[in-house]
Amino acid sequence: MIEHKKFEPYLGEPDKERLIAAMKGQPVDRVPNIENLIEDKHVEKILGRYAGNTLAIGGDPAKGADAEQGRPMRPDDFIDLCNVIGQDAIFFDAGMWTPFKKPDKQGKLVHAYDKSIKNRDDFKKVVLDADKQLEGAKKYLKEYKDAVKKRKSKLGIGAVYGCVFQTLYEFVVGMNDFMMLCYEDRDLVEEMLEVSTQHFVNITKILVENGTDFIFIGDDVAFKTGLFIPPKIMKEIWVPRMARIMEPAVDKDIPIMFHSDGKIDDIVEDLIEMGVDTINPLDPYGINYADYKRRFGSRVTLCGNIDIEFPLAKGTPEDIEKDVKEHMEVLKPGYRYISDSSHSIVNYIPHENYIAYINSVHKHGVY
Repeated sequence: MIEHKKFEPYLGEPDKERLIAAMKGQPVDRVPNIENLIEDKHVEKILGRYAGNTLAIGGDPAKGADAEQGRPMRPDDFIDLCNVIGQDAIFFDAGMWTPFKKPDKQGKLVHAYDKSIKNRDDFKKVVLDADKQLEGAKKYLKEYKDAVKKRKSKLGIGAVYGCVFQTLYEFVVGMNDFMMLCYEDRDLVEEMLEVSTQHFVNITKILVENGTDFIFIGDDVAFKTGLFIPPKIMKEIWVPRMARIMEPAVDKDIPIMFHSDGKIDDIVEDLIEMGVDTINPLDPYGINYADYKRRFGSRVTLCGNIDIEFPLAKGTPEDIEKDVKEHMEVLKPGYRYISDSSHSIVNYIPHENYIAYINSVHKHGVY
């Protein structure tokens, strides 16, 4: 039986150049490992102190407005964490969700995240409250850069943001009603998407101007069987807008990682054409990683696919090492692979299993 009670030493030190090289398909000493969200119980066990999760202190960035209970993880805590697990970058939430707000009964602006926007009259009540996100993107990027410099660390810094599509269906309109609107009132859908697009273009510009090492844009647009809406419509209403959000980074040759759950076959070529360097997380319920390696692996870096259910949550350390080794054998050749879970390191994953995962990546990821 393999025991994983501690994180083992790994090759080299955390270094953004390793991650960026892998994103560009250039030679590296070992497969980088990243995780933009490690939940708080794992963080606490690693650091021996409470430090929140790796995207927020006291809030859950996946819950929309709830993320405002906190702020990004303190950069010194994140640096300490990366030094233990060998991760090459720290991340912060630069604005996952479009900050749509509306007046409550007292006239106070509150998040419009209650799925109540169903038509044009409803949307007329909504305002974009952008200043806090724009200021936060600049503020936290500087805070992270200053901490890395002070610590003489080689860690990279990435910003997570950009849920153009997902903000609308998950929080503002609701899934079924939003998908129906794509057919029944496409002009309204495009108007809503356009507000988000212009906002996230501004965030990209701020990040680029202030020296981010890479950007991590996330927008879940697919089920395990394919895109939420037909590819033709997606290519008309979403693809050009996402390309505009990425354009300021593309123009400055800043690496781009894109995240969507589900089976995204129908937009991979579009993402590559936009300038995406890495696609994440290769949802194992919709994507065969060997198939993606054959079709796309020479043109875009593949990141993820280690299933959080099995082996990470329900498997043994032996299961985890076997799975990691199999991924490495297929995905390592050509350097365009970054190890990551299929979602995030959630608290219900046994901590010993997370240790086994990291140790296995460092063991089998050496070139």
